[in-house]
Amino acid sequence: MSSTLKDKLLRKESGILTYGMTPPKSSHPPEKIREIADKQIERLRGAGIDGLVLYDVQDEAERTDENRPFPFLKALDPTEYYEQYLKQELGVPAIVYHCVACEGPDKLASWILRGRDEQRYSVFVGASSSRQQVQIRLPEAYRMSGILNERLLPGGVVIPERHRSKGDEHERARAKQEAGCGFFVSQATFDVEASKSFLSDYYYSSRESGAEMAPILFNLAPCGSAKTLEFMKWLGISIPKWLENELIHSVDILDKSVQLSRQVFRELYRFGLEKGIPIGCSVESVSTRKVEIEASIQLLRDIREDMSRIGAELAPSIPSHN
Repeated sequence: MSSTLKDKLLRKESGILTYGMTPPKSSHPPEKIREIADKQIERLRGAGIDGLVLYDVQDEAERTDENRPFPFLKALDPTEYYEQYLKQELGVPAIVYHCVACEGPDKLASWILRGRDEQRYSVFVGASSSRQQVQIRLPEAYRMSGILNERLLPGGVVIPERHRSKGDEHERARAKQEAGCGFFVSQATFDVEASKSFLSDYYYSSRESGAEMAPILFNLAPCGSAKTLEFMKWLGISIPKWLENELIHSVDILDKSVQLSRQVFRELYRFGLEKGIPIGCSVESVSTRKVEIEASIQLLRDIREDMSRIGAELAPSIPSHN
């Protein structure tokens, strides 16, 4: 019997694979939403994913003074989109992003209690900037989740690139774990050195304290145009200057970004396996262009093969992280 996403997360396994997507715009008529969902289902059938990651998209106008490259359009509620359009046809669980900072205790409690008869997964998201007004902070949200619904497994966001400037991302991750966070999904990853530095500090601090390490899904997102690159930077994704130059000056920016993303993850996955850090991958397309979405699906399949191959190569020397 194959392991469920819950089994893999609780056993802190390496190699978890997910695909992330943003729900369609709420302004679309039902037939358009159904059409979009059917295309997504067709692309993901047979991809071998453990689950979907569904984003709860916020405006984030307070996060930066820079103009947004693409206009913000309200999307469908991710839980409703999954349950009504994807769940039955695709047959994989969903990890739903949920912004807790802007909710009061009663509203968050109602969301946590939703669907108590089924296993659920979520990534709790805090304030997008220090300027955002906060009603509930992440530690309280994790505490509420643990008390109100044991069938909701909450995760959190980790930003390895932040470790380069502040040096404390491993401490942030540990604090979230102590509050009840069971796994992490990173922001889109391009900076392998920052990510390895974070992993190294996370590993050695965990070893020193005797604490277990939670699964970390590194997010990969192909970039198919200068406009997509601009949008990624607006989102706060850290892209090293050398890599930005490689993309801008390449003959095929999309193909180059896929190659570089795959290269980054292979190095991180090998590093994690050698130290017993449970690393997985989540792939997405930040663009709605068909060519970029299809490239992300191909990257998803490539990563699955890479994880299998690297795991087989290192199997004799992989340490236990239990």
